[in-house]
Amino acid sequence: MSTVCALPGGSPCVLRRSLLRGLPLSLFVALLVGLSGCAKKGDEAANSVSGTVKLNGEPVAGTVVFVGADNKEVPAPIKPDGTYTVPNPPTGKVKVLVKGMLGSAPVATPPKDSGNLPKMGGGSGVAPPAKYGAVATTPLEFEVTSGKQKYDPPLTP
Repeated sequence: MSTVCALPGGSPCVLRRSLLRGLPLSLFVALLVGLSGCAKKGDEAANSVSGTVKLNGEPVAGTVVFVGADNKEVPAPIKPDGTYTVPNPPTGKVKVLVKGMLGSAPVATPPKDSGNLPKMGGGSGVAPPAKYGAVATTPLEFEVTSGKQKYDPPLTP
């Protein structure tokens, strides 16, 4: 069966009903494919490590970096309150780095009085000591397993 219609200029067009029957299914599949890549805001990785980075009770500004046995680095920003989450970290024993914000020098030895710790990024946190910024000098290590874990790096001046 077919439907005949007239186009401007008098030319007839023929549409097969079989083509029209498949149109709703095609639109549904296209919509399904388009929505399949959408994720809810706030979805987290199946494996992650989160915690809080503080020095003398003050939140640290910068980045936490997990370095796996293959030297692959997985960074995560430290929020103004000192919290961080590393999504999909390498599993096994990792070295943990705490690096200051870009463009700022790490503190070699911060003062013990937390009220006098150098602030970074407009007062959003204190600078981490330099020893935590390199694989060769950081004393921080953590065993990453599957699932969600918590690790608060114990920073000292």
